[in-house]
Amino acid sequence: MNPTAIDSLLPQTQCTRCGYPDCLAYAKAIAEGSPHNQCPPGGKRVTAELSDLLKRPPLALNPNNGKEQPKVLAFIREQECIGCTKCIQACPVDAIIGSAKQMHTVITDQCTGCMLCVEPCPVDCISLIEAASDQQPELMDTSKRIAQSNFYREKHANRNSRLEKLAQEKQAKHQALKQAPLPHVSNSTEAKKAYIAQALLRAKAKRKKYE
Repeated sequence: MNPTAIDSLLPQTQCTRCGYPDCLAYAKAIAEGSPHNQCPPGGKRVTAELSDLLKRPPLALNPNNGKEQPKVLAFIREQECIGCTKCIQACPVDAIIGSAKQMHTVITDQCTGCMLCVEPCPVDCISLIEAASDQQPELMDTSKRIAQSNFYREKHANRNSRLEKLAQEKQAKHQALKQAPLPHVSNSTEAKKAYIAQALLRAKAKRKKYE
């Protein structure tokens, strides 16, 4: 079975409650024979659709992965936010904006309801609020539900591409520093002093960046 066909039925919340890092990883696991009843956000509907697609017997949702419930949206109580960026790092679709030491905000139209931002918050300033009825997948018509899932999938893919690019740039910078020739200094004591001075300047510049 093509994992893409399976992935197209998953809600793309990227919540990891199925036990896999994202929806596509779960789709690949299902294609290889894993149970198809481990998606709480998809609930009975997605499990039944997967049964039909895979020609497998119907299964009840596995309670070990969580229970089916209405979609929720994350809400940051901004007056309590300390700007730690941990929720931003946890969001699988880049639906939280903000910067270090500045309050963060959830873009509700982009929030998948994955709940992954809640646990990392060190000050417990994130609430989960039930989404409006027009944002509940179970109450949407098929075309709108598919459009929402496709949007979430694209956002997740864009985030993965962004993180991969940042990692590559970091690696390239590190490699360039390793290969950079050391400046010629006739006296070893002078070389040590110059190195320390440069390190202090870099540290000051880094601190200033986050002040």
